[in-house]
Amino acid sequence: MTMTACALAIVACIGRAEAAGCNFEIQGEGRVAAVVDARSLRLDDGREVKLAGIEVADRAKATAALSALLVGHEVTLRGPDDTPDRYGRQPAYAFLEGHELPAQSELLRQGLALVSSEIADKDCVSTLMAAEAEARAARSGTWAESTVIKNAESPDDILAGIGRFAVVEGRVLSVRQAGATTYLNFGRNWTRDFALTISRRIVPAFEAAGLAPKSLENRRIRVRGWVEARRGPRIELLRVGQIEVLGGN
Repeated sequence: MTMTACALAIVACIGRAEAAGCNFEIQGEGRVAAVVDARSLRLDDGREVKLAGIEVADRAKATAALSALLVGHEVTLRGPDDTPDRYGRQPAYAFLEGHELPAQSELLRQGLALVSSEIADKDCVSTLMAAEAEARAARSGTWAESTVIKNAESPDDILAGIGRFAVVEGRVLSVRQAGATTYLNFGRNWTRDFALTISRRIVPAFEAAGLAPKSLENRRIRVRGWVEARRGPRIELLRVGQIEVLGGN
């Protein structure tokens, strides 16, 4: 192999590594001393870490899986921001030595977690969504239950989860704007049925991603986020990664 070819091969490998999902800037390293709960770790130097990018679906099993995977091992912490949360925990993606994917991916593959609605980086979203899809296809963990994904046509079922994280599927029947808010309606009774809301300032990001609100009319989508009660159940769209357009119309 020529020197030029070698150089190109090295560059290609580096490029693949840098393109790996959730491969953010290194924010620290350490040995995991304990798993505090289903998404929190304590390092041997006393630092606490909150696993970013996921919402835990099965707390007991996720805690056990994390303990088996991480306790006693060195991890590299990566993330776009290391600002502690209100409990003093550093948000991060935890990578075991020699692993290209974070520990979060393993919890998702086992069906013990769901991809969060709080991830801004599209490559990271894609990586974690792929792990979640693997569990969904295999009906692993929480995906063995048929109630994980809520039906947009059953607003009462969604309302039962007010204040909780939910994944909802359904067909967008209409898109309407009222003041600075755009509504994606999944039913004809706007005061009772499920809807998504998008603030005017967020719309350009969706348009840039090919998800202009009006283009979603009459499309089946899967959406994730925190359920609020504003007459009917609502999820506010803040990031493009909250929506998946499903096949067919």
